[in-house]
Amino acid sequence: MADVFPKHKGTKKLFANPILEKLSRTHIAVPLTIFMIYSAALLYWSITNTSLSTATTVTLFVIGAFTFTLVEYLTHRYIFHMGTFTKLREKFQYTVHGVHHEYPKDKERLAMPPLLSITVSTLLLLLLRLVLGDYTFAFLPGFLVGYAYYLAIHYIVHVYQPPKNMFKVLWVNHAIHHYKDGEYFGVSSPFWDYVFGTLNQKSKSSGGHHHH
Repeated sequence: MADVFPKHKGTKKLFANPILEKLSRTHIAVPLTIFMIYSAALLYWSITNTSLSTATTVTLFVIGAFTFTLVEYLTHRYIFHMGTFTKLREKFQYTVHGVHHEYPKDKERLAMPPLLSITVSTLLLLLLRLVLGDYTFAFLPGFLVGYAYYLAIHYIVHVYQPPKNMFKVLWVNHAIHHYKDGEYFGVSSPFWDYVFGTLNQKSKSSGGHHHH
């Protein structure tokens, strides 16, 4: 297989303001740690301050993680890759995701910065609390762990060579997303790409024959 990982080395300044620029970068371990601590704290609260049973908690946690994979897919497809037909949309798309496509090897921009991670988690907590009540303390940890898992996969896929096992598909799919036709919006798994039909269409010239 040809090398589908071109060496887009380097980085780029996103903000003229040095504080904003610094805030836009992070080591991958920082958001991962934040989400894990946040999730643990929510679960602890759930155990000590709500009457949710273990079974309910585990079920909601799993639903939370599964929900994240759908949100990940939809966000990546419709927000990160939105049509950039106005200057404002273009700037927004570039800042949140376009820069990553231009410099996919920039390790400091593979995850949401800490300040944003905490803000998003807290906004989700407040919003979900209104809708789900105490169920939030089991659902949101699952959602955030799903997020952490996605961040880890996305980081590993960009920074390390693909393994020689079934997980290689994650590398291949994301490489197609970056360097071929931009389909494959699922990073943590190709599940929703199957559901919504955004799998990479094989070129017609091969005639659809499968090599065994």
